[in-house]
Amino acid sequence: MRRAVNETGTAAVQQHHQWLENLPGRLGAMQPLKAAFILLLALWLLLLVFFYLFPGIDIAASRAFFHQTGCSTSAPAGRICGSFPIAADALLGFLREVIFYLPIILGLTIIYRLIIAWSHHGATYDKALANKLMAGLVALILGPGLLVNTVLKEISHRPRPRNTDIFGGDLGFVPAGDFSGACQSNCSFVSGEAAGAGWLFCYAIFLVPERFRLLLTPPLLALSLVSPAMRLAYGGHYLSDIILGWLASVVVFIGTLYIFTRKEHVGPLRKTT
Repeated sequence: MRRAVNETGTAAVQQHHQWLENLPGRLGAMQPLKAAFILLLALWLLLLVFFYLFPGIDIAASRAFFHQTGCSTSAPAGRICGSFPIAADALLGFLREVIFYLPIILGLTIIYRLIIAWSHHGATYDKALANKLMAGLVALILGPGLLVNTVLKEISHRPRPRNTDIFGGDLGFVPAGDFSGACQSNCSFVSGEAAGAGWLFCYAIFLVPERFRLLLTPPLLALSLVSPAMRLAYGGHYLSDIILGWLASVVVFIGTLYIFTRKEHVGPLRKTT
């Protein structure tokens, strides 16, 4: 029965990634996850260059949620005053807290599922499942944990929208990819919560247990998109911060999943001679 299930899963993977067979050159001859990783990484870099060259897009997106008000008489001349009013919504604040901790909670469930998987031996041991779970856990640590919150947010120096003089703050605006800003710690580039949401998206696609898929996958996918949008509306991050943060976790997840499962893949997408 397990062999039949594995054959069915292999056929599904092949069918799901048929579109990759039409990729030019060596990409079309790669395993699906490897090709997807390269394409997503290239997309991340292209988007970074795009937002760096066209910073007005970030400003316009944040301005859509900013409510400008009159300044007090003691405010310096030319000062812009106002706020992001959605940030004061208590219900949205509660939803943000739930989404913020959800990747951590799911990470703990992965540890529990790994312990259960490793408790089996011989014919009952599902190595493929254990490898996928390990990939998900490592991706959570490497992506949102280390790359985003430990490295990028600490060295990027990009002020958050609400801290810039464009939106009522005191610091100057810098575009995505410019590390010359005045923010000292926990900065805007990239969004940690959007990175967590990107990992949540991958969890919904790859790691939700089969018996809960119909129940859990749709709301998890929805939450993975709602969370970054809320960070933009709150004035906590620019559009580039949330897109690049979200996508960074997807890139790390796909790359990690490929490393852990590369020996299980059915082979290249397009055979070469």
